[in-house]
Amino acid sequence: MAPTASIRSVEAFQVSWQPGDPPGRRSALVRIATEDGVVGWGEASPMQGGLHSIGIIERDLAPGLVGADAFDTGVLYDRQLHRNVKLGPEGALTGALAAVDIALWDIKGKTLGLPVHKLLGGAWRAEVPFYASIGGNAGRTVDETVRVVEARWRRETPAAIKIRRDGDRSILDLDIPGDIAKARAVRQLVGDGFPLAFDANNGYSVGGAMRVGRALEELGYIWFEEPVQHYDVRGMGEVAQRLDITVSAAEQTYTLQALVDMIHAGVRMVQPDIVKMGGITGLMQCAAICHAHGVELVPHQTQPTIGHVANLHVLAALMHLTKPAEYADASGRMDAGFKDPPRPADGRFAIPQGPGLGLEVDEAEINKRR
Repeated sequence: MAPTASIRSVEAFQVSWQPGDPPGRRSALVRIATEDGVVGWGEASPMQGGLHSIGIIERDLAPGLVGADAFDTGVLYDRQLHRNVKLGPEGALTGALAAVDIALWDIKGKTLGLPVHKLLGGAWRAEVPFYASIGGNAGRTVDETVRVVEARWRRETPAAIKIRRDGDRSILDLDIPGDIAKARAVRQLVGDGFPLAFDANNGYSVGGAMRVGRALEELGYIWFEEPVQHYDVRGMGEVAQRLDITVSAAEQTYTLQALVDMIHAGVRMVQPDIVKMGGITGLMQCAAICHAHGVELVPHQTQPTIGHVANLHVLAALMHLTKPAEYADASGRMDAGFKDPPRPADGRFAIPQGPGLGLEVDEAEINKRR
């Protein structure tokens, strides 16, 4: 008889990890329990603390999930997407679906006693290198940027480093000479052979992006992320086709059709996020599209626990993994909620081997912070 896992309850809630956490530092989690007592955990996009996705889960998704079979991940994903498609479908809805989907895969793995990557077809690798993703540099001087990068570089020994602008997206081309100076100073810090990437966070016009991109090419950076506004698909494609450096985008792409539009525009490296674009089911669909189009899939991922571990399972199952995994938050601020939080060693993360996500949640500690 085929295994089933009837869903008994769906809880979505916000977690404040530290006293006084502002909304943007909180996490949006989902806890799904089956009639047999198996519990799966998922995570939604943390934008504005994930409150919009939490509301969608509670009001719109949960009623259609209770009583369903957790093994029906594909059916539940598409059914819930199309029932609620007029909510977007981008952003809060796909973030809500991501949290639910990750939790359902966690339940499937725990029920069968297998890690998620086994359910995805097996692991091509036992560990994944990571890059240190270092944000907030638009507000720093050149010297301050170098100090922050050096501290992470020495402490974490990553396989690569990405420096992010994180500036005001409503003002384009604000300080192109300063941005180039920071990129040059970081290159001087780490030496010519160390892999570097630059994330513009949608901060340039097409002309500004060309100017910065040419400088990054001369400095030997390996990719240039989201140089123009994410919704300017044609502009993103123009920059990608005119520069030699790999241009990446699609962190803020939420549907498969939008991903294909970005690829057709000329972008050859895409970065959908597992907690923004449909979870494990959504990201594996992205992997199939990228494989068919010969495009690099390098998922964006900033959440250090549930989202991170779910992402590692998908990365393990990809045949062509061309870049390291993103590691943005090494602060350990969420560690209290997990008995075995993921830790890097020698620039790498081990692929979890326990059942489901392979992450043991400390529910008592989570409940204290709800």
